[in-house]
Amino acid sequence: MKKILSVLTILLAIGTVFAAAPQLRDYDEFDIPAGTHIPVISLQEFSTAYCEEGDEVEFSTTSDIFMFDKNVIPEGTKLKGYIEKKNEPIIGTNAAMRIFVNKMYLADGFEIPIKSYIYSANNNILGGELTPPAKYIRIPHYQRWTMFRAMGVLQAVPGGERRMGEHLTIASGANLIIVLVAPIHMSHTLIN
Repeated sequence: MKKILSVLTILLAIGTVFAAAPQLRDYDEFDIPAGTHIPVISLQEFSTAYCEEGDEVEFSTTSDIFMFDKNVIPEGTKLKGYIEKKNEPIIGTNAAMRIFVNKMYLADGFEIPIKSYIYSANNNILGGELTPPAKYIRIPHYQRWTMFRAMGVLQAVPGGERRMGEHLTIASGANLIIVLVAPIHMSHTLIN
């Protein structure tokens, strides 16, 4: 009986030690899948007018990103990237650029390499739209019921010439979306 009582006392003591132990960081490794959208805000202004290819740009996340019940990318996480490709404005087309984001810094300074772009429906290229016409040509337009009177109206149609393109500027504080093109292998998370 003494032996059973001593074993139970030892097990109870071990249980209280484990219950009072500090909460350890979750070290399970996981992947954030490619195609995940991360809402960010621009921390600086950049433009095709004065930035060159290779210039660094910085962003910050605007909300927490969760996978199931785990906060994998907390709000305020810094992301850094660079201007991968830049096209100057030409006649008929506005300027365009493509931003590649390759580093993510958690709040404790831990750096995680990522592969992502600033999202745009035009294959992740910001800008590059067609410019408006430089002039409109007036052409007579006859409607069927007025043909017997030979009356018509003048209709303005776009001419063949286009205006000069304009530079693209992303303002500081602009809300953007980053889309992952490769999964992020996470081995580090923060405890709130």
